[in-house]
Amino acid sequence: MKRIWALKGLIATVAICTATVACANHDPKGKSKSSVELGPRPYYLLADMDEGPLKQALQDCANQPRPQQASDFSIGHRGAPLQFPEHTEESYRAAARMGAGIVECDATFTKDRELVCRHSQCDLHTSTNILDTDLAGQCSEPFTPFDGSNPASARCCTSDITLAQFKTLKGKMDGSNPRATTVEEYLKGTAGWRTDLYSQSGTLLSHRESIALFQQLGVKMTPELKAPQVSMPYEGDYRQQDYANQLIEEYRQAGAPPQDVFPQSFNLKDVRYWIGHHPRYGQQAVYLDGRDSQGLDPQNPGTWQPDMDTLAGYGVNIIAPPLWMLVTVDGSNRIVPSAYARAARAAGLDIIAWSLERSGPLVNGGGWYYQSIQPAINNDGDTFTLLDVLARDVGVIGVFSDWPATISFYASCQKFLHGKRPALP
Repeated sequence: MKRIWALKGLIATVAICTATVACANHDPKGKSKSSVELGPRPYYLLADMDEGPLKQALQDCANQPRPQQASDFSIGHRGAPLQFPEHTEESYRAAARMGAGIVECDATFTKDRELVCRHSQCDLHTSTNILDTDLAGQCSEPFTPFDGSNPASARCCTSDITLAQFKTLKGKMDGSNPRATTVEEYLKGTAGWRTDLYSQSGTLLSHRESIALFQQLGVKMTPELKAPQVSMPYEGDYRQQDYANQLIEEYRQAGAPPQDVFPQSFNLKDVRYWIGHHPRYGQQAVYLDGRDSQGLDPQNPGTWQPDMDTLAGYGVNIIAPPLWMLVTVDGSNRIVPSAYARAARAAGLDIIAWSLERSGPLVNGGGWYYQSIQPAINNDGDTFTLLDVLARDVGVIGVFSDWPATISFYASCQKFLHGKRPALP
């Protein structure tokens, strides 16, 4: 198994780091980090677990008075969007406070070709207040109310507005009401298991501003280059390669060390571009695997094109599929690694999983992210059961979560799990 830069010994570091307060409060370069506060959720999940050795070990850990620690194993997925509007300063700060050692800015571009943090180029109508501002008139498609048959709709893209205009908007919980007859109703589409408590003042950031914030917080960075939703080359001369290059250049100009940056893309061509043109940053480039939409079956190697060995031959070191592609259930309905996970490890690829705590309550099987293990899922406490299999049996080097405290708690408990199951690989 290859290990690169910051990833070398990562899982071992999860356990070692718990031994010292300094590890939580300072990075190796001495930059100040916030103290870690986990809040009540990890303990709620722990109380909800089925009885067994894992629950007992985690309870023993929870009963030990000690400072909580930050960990690179814990990755803030868009920040901490279980409660805070995604890709906002508030969401990022919350993720760092909860011990995420790595935080994500999904990057797309504005009309004036500036990179900003948004999950999609065209999600402003559901993730910001743009429809409730004068900028609504610049949206690609105006708000259209529900007419009794067709759902309410709109389409507002970062490429519809400039960076300066983008910065006047406020982030909100991503969601919309398809039966809305007014803009006010349309903007109230938050899932019942999330909250709008912090949706009134979400501070939007440019990609450059996110880098500065992450450096201030002392966390590492994992930007995702989002697929353009406008024709490329944009306006005739802004090519995909220019877009991919711009992302890396902003880290280089900010003085962000390559070992602190994990650039991601679902587009394998982007990953190979970084490997070939920015090899120091490309060495930690993450290939986000969304090929299930193209027929990839995690249990059927014949559907993996290219296969794991070919990806490794391209120079890819890290692959990141959704949670469900990495696990399945055995004859006793126990969660076990999938053929996909075993093949990735055999090819020398490191694995990052996404995204824990994004499906709402797990009482009914967990939804899309848990589709391969639904017979084994019946309560929120199963979050830790899955996480333990991902860490120990699959051997992932990190996990994205919408509430990083859960993974931070698990990572800090590693020494209490030794002897209960095989040590982390």
